[in-house]
Amino acid sequence: MNALRKHRLNIILFLATVLTTTAHGAIDVHGGRTIWPIWDGWTYSVPLLAILLCHEFGHYIAARLHGVPASLPYFIPLPPPIGILGTMGAVITQEATTDRKKLIDIGAAGPLAGLAVAIPVLLIGLKLSPVVPITTGGTQEGNSVLYALLKWTVTGRWLPGQGMDVNLHPTAMAGWAGLLVTMLNLIPIGQLDGGHIATAYFGNGYQRIAGLLHRALPVLAGVIFLTVYRTVSADVTGLSPEQVRWVPIKVASMPALFWLMWAGVLLAMKRISGGQYHPPVDDVPLPRSRRRLFWVACVTFLLTFMPIPLRISVGKADISRRAVPAAAP
Repeated sequence: MNALRKHRLNIILFLATVLTTTAHGAIDVHGGRTIWPIWDGWTYSVPLLAILLCHEFGHYIAARLHGVPASLPYFIPLPPPIGILGTMGAVITQEATTDRKKLIDIGAAGPLAGLAVAIPVLLIGLKLSPVVPITTGGTQEGNSVLYALLKWTVTGRWLPGQGMDVNLHPTAMAGWAGLLVTMLNLIPIGQLDGGHIATAYFGNGYQRIAGLLHRALPVLAGVIFLTVYRTVSADVTGLSPEQVRWVPIKVASMPALFWLMWAGVLLAMKRISGGQYHPPVDDVPLPRSRRRLFWVACVTFLLTFMPIPLRISVGKADISRRAVPAAAP
């Protein structure tokens, strides 16, 4: 009873997130028309929550094994009208450690544990997802090397291609969201998991590199905006003159704003941390096994990296296909 009272907030937030993610899945299953029956959304909420739980408990277990005090996960529910995933994910609070070996273990454990669940979830979901002709409209998920490989594994085809792509089943969308969460957490800046890992590997001098990468995010947003804008502007078939003026801007703005938002999140995290990207660590070099773990994390980040995580489908080619619900952490 004391344990339940102690973790009451964790339990309440988790149950609220079960409700919001199931509601999100139900609305998706019903084509955006209605939330009822809400339990139809379990094919989305259950695998998504399994991925997030494994991610956070990866951190929690690694922290406890190293004797670093850590809390149970705090989930962040978002009602479907507000969020596009039903949740903003989950976080744990832990005591800061200067031990680089402990830091890299705790930082890497979450993304790798979550990805270990996300991959089979996505494979199962893709088997339930038909390959259909590409059409226009809605918001669609981005692509990554790992996502493309998994689609090829299931369908035997590189998709999107030849006017075809998968129409994601809710379970597949949950698995794809797991890839997105992994990628975002492995961004090597600040106190994201990737920032912990990079600081553990390079030491305190990494602060300057983190600052450069942070300032590069608005540049990335600008490059993506121009690239998508030019792609859409080159294919305005079927659009009215008025649409030709504003549609390319609208389509290009979504992925650009995504990276600008994350630049703002990292800035807020830096200010909360007293103006530093990451607390200082000791000067003890990492053992070879943990240096290998750093490279495993780097490869994982590259395989899951989505330069355009969210986009509005319009026209043909890369930015046109049947609409599917978008997801973000």
